[in-house]
Amino acid sequence: MGLFDKIKEDGLMNVIRCDEPSYLIWKWRPEDEVGKRENGIRMGSSLRVKDGEVAVFVYKKGNDSFEDFIEGPYDGIIETKNFPVLANIIGVAYQGDTPFQAEVYFINTAGIVQVPFGVPYFDLFDPRYQDFSVPTAVRGTATFKITDYRAFVKLHRLIEFNLDDFQTQIRDKVIQIVKGIVANIPATTNMPAVQIERNIPMVNSLAQTELKSSLEPIFGVEIVTTDISAIELDKTSTGYQELKKVTQDVTTATVQAKTAAEVRNIAAMQEINAENYRESLRIQREEGQYAQHLQTQSANMAAFQVAAQTEVGVAGAEALGKMGAAGGTSVNGAGGMNLPGMMTGMAIGGAIGQNLAGTMNGMMNPMQNMATNAQSMVPPPVPTNAYHVAVNGQATGPFDIATLTTMAANGSLTKDSLVWKQGMTEWTAAGNVADIASVFGVAGMPPIPQS
Repeated sequence: MGLFDKIKEDGLMNVIRCDEPSYLIWKWRPEDEVGKRENGIRMGSSLRVKDGEVAVFVYKKGNDSFEDFIEGPYDGIIETKNFPVLANIIGVAYQGDTPFQAEVYFINTAGIVQVPFGVPYFDLFDPRYQDFSVPTAVRGTATFKITDYRAFVKLHRLIEFNLDDFQTQIRDKVIQIVKGIVANIPATTNMPAVQIERNIPMVNSLAQTELKSSLEPIFGVEIVTTDISAIELDKTSTGYQELKKVTQDVTTATVQAKTAAEVRNIAAMQEINAENYRESLRIQREEGQYAQHLQTQSANMAAFQVAAQTEVGVAGAEALGKMGAAGGTSVNGAGGMNLPGMMTGMAIGGAIGQNLAGTMNGMMNPMQNMATNAQSMVPPPVPTNAYHVAVNGQATGPFDIATLTTMAANGSLTKDSLVWKQGMTEWTAAGNVADIASVFGVAGMPPIPQS
């Protein structure tokens, strides 16, 4: 029986595994230190690597160091096929049982490590009031894990690695970064120093970003979370008391000024609204008055036309009457009223009156249209009787009853005068027309004495 078989029978083969419940990096050591070779790993020993961890074999060959990585899950026997270097270091003196001189580290890639930190009191300044400093302390926890284990091993010599020292290095760096962030926040964010306690979430977010960008390249770890639990200001210090008083005074003045400005704005808006309301009422009132004016004009348009036409006719008749009173030459050459000339003048006056009335109608039509828009229901004008009068074989008129009455009074219209209106079949003597007969008055009425 060879020595190798003897050792196997005696159960001296190693079982390389990590049974630690919580760890980041753990160094394996054999249970028995045969030959005082702590790092002697016998060929044929078993290796067990759980899921979420990596076994790293660190060994030397000559003056150089090497690493072999076994990722879990793995459960097998250490042989020259999975560790080729073994074939070169087996000592003849040990008859194939020479220990493999290496250190074994287990790296937990699934677990995380919390590093509590505390920033001792330092002077915090408000950039607006540099004369006052406030003693400030910060407490919290940084959590990290190893994601890229190959990069981690390149950054650290595992043979000389000490977890406590490693955590201390990380803690010191976290304190340095967090202190710098808190000290600069009042200046970079324009935040009053006395209000920094209320803004821990913002400070925490800034610290998380800065720690990830700074620590991961240096230490080869991933910063999972940063939790700043407290930012403590020494409120008993003189600096804090003075700074708080100044800050409160400024805040009060700012609030008062803002309130006054808002009150002025409200008053100005109320005045503008009131002016707009008054202007709106004025426009509505003027529009109502204008609509009422159009309605009144439309309602009285017919009466206005009749009165204007009557005035023109009467004026013409009076002018003709004065011509007859002044004398002239009759048809037979005797003195007295020139009846044909008077009739001609009446015809001309009537025509003028008609033309003037027609012109006025043309001018008033746009106003009538506007009035119609203002009030859609306007009653039609009262119908009147109008007759044409034959003068020297020519039709004149038509003249309404009022004009005919005036003409009968001044003698330009007699009972024998021929008249005609729409609907009559022929010219008829005025005395035989019932509508006109009344304009000649009572038969036999004596003339009015002249003074």
